[in-house]
Amino acid sequence: MFFGVFFIMSDIAPHSSDLTQQLNQVLEYYFSEHYREKCYLGLVFQQGKRKMVQINVPAHDLPTLLQAKPSTGNDPDSGKNRPEVQGHTEEVKEYILKRIKQDKPWILGTLTANVDPEKIKLIDLARGLCLVVIGRGIKLDITDGQHRKRAIHELITNSEGELIGDNDFPITLVLEGDFRQCQTDFRDMAQTRPLDKSLLLSFGEFEGRVGITKNLLYQVSMFDGKTEAIKDQTSLKKKLIYTFNYVAKLVSLAFDNDISSDLTEISVEESSEALSKCLNQFFHECYQTREIAGNSTDKLTVDQLTKFQTSCILGRSVGLEILGYLLHDIYDENNNSFDSAKISLLAGLDWATGSDLWSGNVVTIDPNPKKPANPYRISASMNMVKLAVYNAKNRLGWVEKSTSSILDFQ
Repeated sequence: MFFGVFFIMSDIAPHSSDLTQQLNQVLEYYFSEHYREKCYLGLVFQQGKRKMVQINVPAHDLPTLLQAKPSTGNDPDSGKNRPEVQGHTEEVKEYILKRIKQDKPWILGTLTANVDPEKIKLIDLARGLCLVVIGRGIKLDITDGQHRKRAIHELITNSEGELIGDNDFPITLVLEGDFRQCQTDFRDMAQTRPLDKSLLLSFGEFEGRVGITKNLLYQVSMFDGKTEAIKDQTSLKKKLIYTFNYVAKLVSLAFDNDISSDLTEISVEESSEALSKCLNQFFHECYQTREIAGNSTDKLTVDQLTKFQTSCILGRSVGLEILGYLLHDIYDENNNSFDSAKISLLAGLDWATGSDLWSGNVVTIDPNPKKPANPYRISASMNMVKLAVYNAKNRLGWVEKSTSSILDFQ
């Protein structure tokens, strides 16, 4: 039986419904013939001197169809890919479950697997369309996606199975039986560059700290046009002082006193308004930041920004962390506001890098600096940041009501 017979030209072109019915009959023929085997529609393509097939697999088929062969012990040849990374499977499961329970879209990348072409059957239909017949007992070896496969497997076989049971997962199937080449494929696919933290946050869902941070980049003059939203490193040549990640830490600390809090339970717009108002007041009242906050980047020179970042800890990530902890101390959660009078007190602190407030904690002096004009060494360790916060609160006379939490933290 040939697929092409249904497309023989006639004087009157067949209706699409007729073609669909005829195609269904062809497919049903093959599915019936191979009903005791796994049978999937596929798209054949050529890449890297090999034939590959893209198939879509129902969630319930994955546990029995795919197998991971991670290396064990100290022998890389004991498997086709790396040993499992502890905890990564749980991260994938938590991501899926969280999104499902929030009734939000979610996505997992295409899995890649290989199989010896002699162990499966490809039935060519037309124009790259085919049927992939996989006999009982035949396993597809995972090249990329072992943690995703295991996460799906554990969800399917546990009580959460009904949550993802109706989903399908795409697999790129490499028709490759050579063990060494499969190891090489894994290595080649694993050489992707890790994404910068700022990029991951910038492209995050517009909620919680990500949404608030995105708003602040436009609502706070100190950040507007001066923040790197893609990379993890600032570029003073491009007049970028901060990164998205720096500001996100400040946001988490100001509202929750936790540097990694995602703040998904609070209102983005209301919280953005409260914090932007607070920060604009602070940066315009603080004499060390007033000039930077009051001018756009086209009016500021690279030398000005370089001098600021060197001479003021608020030009660095550690300075924003300290500020975040201090702002949380004056945050009124019930009214979603920051105490204006105390913002002025914070702005009146000496935020200079050479200030005694930060000496011996986040700032030390290099006795033999490479650049004599910048002899400061900056430490962002948690203990040093907390000590700096304590010094600032002590200077402001706020220690009595906050000593307990600081000592507990240290």
